[in-house]
Amino acid sequence: MEINSIVSEIKKLKREKNAVILAHNYQIPEIQDIADIVGDSLKLSEEAAKTDADIIVFCGVHFMAESAKILSPTKKVLLPAIDAGCPMADMITGEKLRAYKEENPGTTVVCYVNSSAEVKAECDVCVTSSNALKIVESLDSDKILFAPDRNLGNYINKKLPNKKMELWNGFCITHERVKPEEVAIVRNKKPGVQVVVHPECNPAVVELADFVGSTSQILAHIRNSEDKEFIVGTEMGILHTLRKENLYKKFTLLSPALICYNMKKTSLEDVLHVLKTEENEITVDEEIREKAYHSLNRMLELSKG
Repeated sequence: MEINSIVSEIKKLKREKNAVILAHNYQIPEIQDIADIVGDSLKLSEEAAKTDADIIVFCGVHFMAESAKILSPTKKVLLPAIDAGCPMADMITGEKLRAYKEENPGTTVVCYVNSSAEVKAECDVCVTSSNALKIVESLDSDKILFAPDRNLGNYINKKLPNKKMELWNGFCITHERVKPEEVAIVRNKKPGVQVVVHPECNPAVVELADFVGSTSQILAHIRNSEDKEFIVGTEMGILHTLRKENLYKKFTLLSPALICYNMKKTSLEDVLHVLKTEENEITVDEEIREKAYHSLNRMLELSKG
């Protein structure tokens, strides 16, 4: 089928089945363009919690679709690319986290949303890169574990030195690949151009940036900036939204390594297939879901406060 025919069929089935398509900013352009809502993890979590659709087609990776199911248990959640995982989420398990909690009683566990439902079920509160700083600052605890992203945790520790969180040894393999030497190279090529990076990057890279923020924070910063050119240090999928929103601004990707192959697995054909067949449904054990719901819902409540 031609792209126009696939898009038309997707729109037709979406109407017939009362479905909504959610897509992360790191998805390929064609997927972002067909989606009803495009956003970062926080925005997509919020949308999953309040949607009145019967079916959620989640164009992202597995932990994101799980989060949608946790927040909307009566909805059918479909993951078009069923093998789209997250290596960072796999760097921690519920079993390992339970063992840590037994050895460290009284510790408040803060869980990055990039984690499985089983891990979320063992946490006190979830966070995204958009709200992590605000939520950690609000916690009345002197013993905190931040899992699984050591880089985001390190960024928060530097911003909130009074908290001194212990950090799980996990990381985003995509953002971790960026080297500080690459910042020096692009600064030499483009002197005076702002470097904006995601806090999932290595601390040495974060230290060299002009602005550090989540996907949505980077988008807002550039949208509101009077500068006309930027060097962007997060997954390349964000460039599609940046160019649509900022027609007269120029963007250079900080590193060619900034591509998440899991986020690029979803195709229009995959979306059409799951809408037709309703295959690749995401399910979560109810006991785990209820526990994980507590940590995700607490995040949403604290984000509004």
